[in-house]
Amino acid sequence: MMIISAVPRRLLIAVISMAAALAAHRSAHAEMSAWAENEGGRMRLVALAPDAAGKIRAALQIEPKPGWITYWKEPGNTGIPPQFTIAADSGVTLDAIGYPVPKHFFNGAVEDIGYDAPVTLPLSLNAAGKDEVEIDALAFIGICKDICIPFQANFQLKLGPAIQSHRQEEAILAAAAASLPKPPSADFDVTAHAMAADRKTLSLTLVLPGEGPDQGKGAPDIIVTGPSGYAFTKQIGGKREGGVFKTDVAIGKLPGDYDISGKRWGVLVIDGERAMETTVPFE
Repeated sequence: MMIISAVPRRLLIAVISMAAALAAHRSAHAEMSAWAENEGGRMRLVALAPDAAGKIRAALQIEPKPGWITYWKEPGNTGIPPQFTIAADSGVTLDAIGYPVPKHFFNGAVEDIGYDAPVTLPLSLNAAGKDEVEIDALAFIGICKDICIPFQANFQLKLGPAIQSHRQEEAILAAAAASLPKPPSADFDVTAHAMAADRKTLSLTLVLPGEGPDQGKGAPDIIVTGPSGYAFTKQIGGKREGGVFKTDVAIGKLPGDYDISGKRWGVLVIDGERAMETTVPFE
């Protein structure tokens, strides 16, 4: 992946978005769009008709080509997080985007957080009316190998009443939901946290799953997400004793005017085959 850290990420995204708009894809198909393709991979939109409350289950499927990656919600040093925008006059709104468990990729000093295999991002949408619903959405992702290529596609789906079975779409959405990190539980959680006075380290105490074929043996992978655009992964002095793990996570330079009071940061913990995601509050 090319190093572009000298350019602020928001400015980079704005510049690339303008360039990508010149080569946007458009497709229209009920419940499942056609694939939009570029040099590094392809993507499409899947959705089901709204339920009685107007909720729409949907997902963005992304398939990088071999050797290419796409990015998690906080992509690392230089990546581009996925963006999904719905036309304001469509009567459909985006409530949330789900992110399956990502991987770490290292290229020298550059760290990326993302996916090197097909990934499906669950989308929670809401329709204002009860008549036929049309989703008019723009998806924008970064997809990278030796260089990063912006990938933008426009999708339009017409969703009628839910009067027939859509087994393929249902299977895709169920698999996407199953790939998400789990919420905290009694045997997998952050039990204590403390930010150092100089804001250079975040101390974490975790309870980890017990022994088993799908559990890790050493230090778990931890990704801490702070202000938008910031992710911290470097651990200092981690120690695992039975089901308890204690470590400090190095916190890089935060915005000069950033006030942590009252904020909640995200913590994703990957231990073997299990993953848990939660938030920690700061007084």
